[in-house]
Amino acid sequence: MPNLKDLKNRIESVKSTRKITKAMQMVAAAKLRRAQDAAESARPYAERFDAVLSSLAAAVGDSDSAPRLLAGTGSDKTHLLVVMTAERGLCGGFNGNIAKRARQDADRLMGEGKTVKILTVGKKGRETLRRTHGDHFVAHVDLTDVKRVGYGDASGIAADVLKRFDAGEFDVATIYFSRFESVISQVPTAQQIIPFQVPEGADAGALYDYEPSEEGILADLLPRGVATAIFAALLENGASEQGARMSAMDNATRNAGDMIDDLTVEYNRSRQAVITNELIEIISGAEAL
Repeated sequence: MPNLKDLKNRIESVKSTRKITKAMQMVAAAKLRRAQDAAESARPYAERFDAVLSSLAAAVGDSDSAPRLLAGTGSDKTHLLVVMTAERGLCGGFNGNIAKRARQDADRLMGEGKTVKILTVGKKGRETLRRTHGDHFVAHVDLTDVKRVGYGDASGIAADVLKRFDAGEFDVATIYFSRFESVISQVPTAQQIIPFQVPEGADAGALYDYEPSEEGILADLLPRGVATAIFAALLENGASEQGARMSAMDNATRNAGDMIDDLTVEYNRSRQAVITNELIEIISGAEAL
């Protein structure tokens, strides 16, 4: 049985930890509101942008003049996986779930004889994937010093991806992120961004006349579409990270409280046992006299 001093030290230590987790929970809650507003505000724009691209792409169809970002390279031999996670931990399974989804797809593609390349955004995903797929890494984007993600950050990532595509380094690019649904629900998501996928049943845009042409407009909009998709994914990740951290720190705070209660009961029992033993020794000594 631990002595009273050890138990008291443990109780104080857990209380200090509980203060930290409670503070982190409150900070995450404050950041979540801003991140959630940003993610939800970006969704209508991203969805409408995709609708316009889908309409134009459906009108172009399989035309020989279709941009490469729409038509692709004619092959799907080499895949680039853009895995976006957080720069920091202590957010439950947020980072691990995204990395797991990417790892499963990478293993499946390699099992089909495809070549897999991985570009990581956020060091937590990189640390996780390095153990099993480190030899497939081609680049890493560090956002440690970025306090609030902006479109410029997404544009930089998109420019790197587009440059690699133009250089023929891959045929298909897919981004991995976590879509925010609620504080307790974040869904790991994979979205193909190159070549652009036209949804089934997309309107061919017969009611509109485009100038100079659908192909010319697509050539200009598709690179922006890549940046827009990456930016929306980064915003979704930001909200998901804070939601996951808030939930994880709330659970940690509750667990610390339960541990304090258990240790306090054990401390009181040990203290009572010590007092009882001392009384027995005093009574026994008095009777001996």
